[in-house]
Order: sequence, then structure tokens, then C-alpha cells
Amino acid sequence: MSSDDLERRYRRLLAVYPWEHRRSYEDEMLAVLLADARPGQRRPAAADVRNLVGAGLRARLRVGARGFTEPTWPDAATVTGLLVGLVLLALTGKSLLDQLIGHPGLPPGFGPGSADLVDWLRVAGWAGVCAAVLVGWRWVAAGLAWAGVIGWGALVAPQAGDNLTYVVDTLPQLALAVVAAAALTVPVPRRRVIALLGVRRLAALLLAPAAMVALLVTNRVTSPAFDPVDGASYQVFYGIEAGSELVVWLYVAGLVAAVLTMLVALARLAPGVRRRIVVMLLPVAALALVIDSALAGWATSTGHMGHVIPLVPAQWAMLVLVPPVTFLAGALLVRRREATLRMVALGRAADRNHPTP
Repeated sequence: MSSDDLERRYRRLLAVYPWEHRRSYEDEMLAVLLADARPGQRRPAAADVRNLVGAGLRARLRVGARGFTEPTWPDAATVTGLLVGLVLLALTGKSLLDQLIGHPGLPPGFGPGSADLVDWLRVAGWAGVCAAVLVGWRWVAAGLAWAGVIGWGALVAPQAGDNLTYVVDTLPQLALAVVAAAALTVPVPRRRVIALLGVRRLAALLLAPAAMVALLVTNRVTSPAFDPVDGASYQVFYGIEAGSELVVWLYVAGLVAAVLTMLVALARLAPGVRRRIVVMLLPVAALALVIDSALAGWATSTGHMGHVIPLVPAQWAMLVLVPPVTFLAGALLVRRREATLRMVALGRAADRNHPTP
């Protein structure tokens, strides 16, 4: 094998380093490596491989960590923390109301269950998170959010032995709680979320989830009553029940309008902040997609078998690894996208300053 072949192999190893490092030091490092090579050496030495790969990965981690120090990440984190807190407050509030308010379509004796202390604490906890974010008590908000994560581990995780499907179904809510807690742990100036959103967008984010809960509770209360003799005429769309199709679509239109209101409020943020909010929420969407698709057969089989079917190690690995891998991939794509945009902007500026004759 010629020295050119050995050089190409060393260059492949040096590709582990970030391109900024290679631009400054690749030729010098390559010259040292080739000078230390033995006469007739055919492959890079094992020690060189370990040192180059290890140092290259550490350099990439340092560069990646610097990317998270950009001011757009804390801004996106504080908005994401409030947004997820509001979503979880709406979910827990809806669950509590379902246990307090009867359903007319249920037969006698099948009314709602009684709410316990945990149900009230969940609502109070996420309400406290949202209030603390607005007031500017970041550590209080983060502490309450992490308490919600720990509470899931203490109350839900032990049910994996005899009710594994329930545990898996609640994992997206756990992922939301983790996202909120991690986002609110990021240091930001006091009341930064209000400065970023402004009064109108903040009001939209606060009122839209409340409106959705109000619509769903109203639909529950006004559902057709149970009639054991003549029955009742139902129109159902993903749990929304009404006596006519028109009413169902009116409820759907109201829910869609509330969601669009939130999206429009977020769409008016700075592009860098918007991209990072999406990156922070992608792990939850990816986890929910995995549960609904890859584990759909497992959940169906478990329901029909009448006993718990354990998840295999590959399925557990998928549930654990999909969220962090999705986040890292999203962060990398955002970074490359913004680097490309900067290069395009520099090129256009150069063309304006030095027009082609």
C-alpha cells in the first residue's frame, strides 16, 4: 500500500473532527501522523485510531454544546416551558372535570368516578408551573415541573408489572412533563416569556387551551341522554358526540380554531425561536408516533390475551432512545439550516458590495 493510501485512511479518521478544526489543523496533524508512521506501514496504528476518534468526538461535543449557548435556545425554552405547561394543565383539568361531571349518555350506575387528591394535585401543580413562569419564578416553575416527573415515576411506573399498556400510553404525557421541566431549568431573564410573546400572543396561548377544555366539557354535558327503550341517535367523531352531524362539525371547527390561534401566536415569533420550539416538541411527537404505530400490534395483542405481554429489549430501547435521538437530530438540522442561511446571506452581501461587471 502506498503512502497516498495511508494518507487517505488518516484523512478519513480526521473527518471525525469538526470542519472548523480540520480547516485549521488537518494538514499539520496529517503531516505529524505520516512522519511518525513506520516504513511500509499499511494501516493507521490502533493507538492513533483511538486517540483521533476520541479527541474528534470530544471536539464535536464541545462545538455542539456551544451551539446551545445561543440566545435563541433560552428564548425557545421559556416559551416551550409555558406552552407545555398550559397543555398539561388543560389535559389534567379535562381529566378532573370528567370525573366530577356526569355523562348523560352513560347508563345508570356508570357515572364518573370520584376524583382523589392526586387528581387535584396534578391540576394545582401545572397551574402553579404556568403562574410561576408568568411571574418570573423560574426555579419554582422548574421545581414543580420536575415534581410532576417524579410523581409519574412514583405513581405510574410501578404499574408496569400488571398494567403495562396504561404505563406505555401515558409516556407521551411524561415526555411532555420532562420537556417542560428541562426547558424551564434553562436560565432566562425574569419574565422573559412576556417580553417575547407580548400581551396579545400571551393571551392567545392562555385562552386557547381553556377554550378547548370548555368545548369538550360542554360536549360531554350536552351529549344525547341514555335511553334504554328507544335508544339515542349519535354522531361521533373521535369522542365528540352530538345528536346531529352539523353540531359535531361545529365542535370540531371550534377546536381547530383554538389550535390555529395558538399556532398563529407562535408563528409570529422570530424564526430561530420557532425552529427551536419545534425541535423541543419533536421528541414527544416521535414517541407518540412510535407508540401508535410500532407498538399498536403489541397493545392489541395484550388486550386480547387478557394478561401482560412483556416488551422485548428492542421495544424498550426504542421507547427510551427515540426522544433524545429525535431532539439531537432536530438540533443538528436546525444548526445546518441556519449555517446555510448565513452563508447565503454572506454571498448576497458580497455580490452587492462587489457587483459583477
